Amino acid sequence: MNDLSSPPQGSEAPRPARQRKPDWIRVKAPVSEGYNQTRKLMRELNLNTVCEEAACPNIGECWTKKHATVMILGDVCTRACAFCNVKTGMPRMVDPMEPENVAIAAGKMGLEHIVITSVDRDDLPDGGAGQFVKVVKALRRETPDTTIEILTPDFRGKMRAAVEAICEAGPDVYNHNLETVPRLYPTIRPGARYYASLRLLEEVKHHDPMIFTKSGIMLGLGEQRLEVHQVMDDMRSAEVDFITMGQYLQPTPRHATVEEFVTPDAFKAYGAIARAKGFLQVAASPLTRSSYHAGEDFAEMKAARAEKLAKAEAAREARQGA
Repeated sequence: MNDLSSPPQGSEAPRPARQRKPDWIRVKAPVSEGYNQTRKLMRELNLNTVCEEAACPNIGECWTKKHATVMILGDVCTRACAFCNVKTGMPRMVDPMEPENVAIAAGKMGLEHIVITSVDRDDLPDGGAGQFVKVVKALRRETPDTTIEILTPDFRGKMRAAVEAICEAGPDVYNHNLETVPRLYPTIRPGARYYASLRLLEEVKHHDPMIFTKSGIMLGLGEQRLEVHQVMDDMRSAEVDFITMGQYLQPTPRHATVEEFVTPDAFKAYGAIARAKGFLQVAASPLTRSSYHAGEDFAEMKAARAEKLAKAEAAREARQGA
């Protein structure tokens, strides 16, 4: 059921119909000059973006503002998740010029905040962690004022060494998405393990408590409300600072179907619960994606932590003076 390749020629099976989206999810096709300039720059530097590969509905808005999420390590993934539109197969060799090209793109776009993600590279001895390190170092060298957010895979079987190396490089935000509730992993994310992903997030905080951690889930895949609440609790137990929740959208008829289009009011309710559970930052809406408004959210999260630490220090001083 995870074979997302095209059916054989001559197959009599009818092609599944696309699901109709509700009005609150529909977005306009990208046509702006800013969008075209961003696309041109990505092609010139031979860079891939998750915006394109994952068919993100926010690409028009983000690229118009010259915001893009760069996807390193190629455009072919070694996994076959039922929700993802990225190609599956045997990836090509890692591009040695990629770190410098990412830094050049960040400089030309004048980015204050950049998000770097990747395909899964189970074929590489380090899972691709070394390329993340090189990209972070190139950005620190060429665009030192740009804050860096990374969205990594789970580095299956290589997690601890990978996390240690990446944390030493010093990203500002470490994101790793849980994607869905544990019950749905066998069908939606069969190549991964829920608790392994939780351990990765815990390992980041263990290595450097000051790195902001972030994780997200998709809604509309058949999860139950209490299951979502449990995922929130699991994230808080792992000291995750920022949770994102967005509507799953079926990339093609061959991918997992949308079981429910969650209403904007339901997302607001989930967001209120997440804030009550203690997340520093919460983004919950139908069009929310991991890197959507990431720069603005990072600034707000940083301010929220500073306020929290100031309150804790004031309380500590008050106790000592009592």
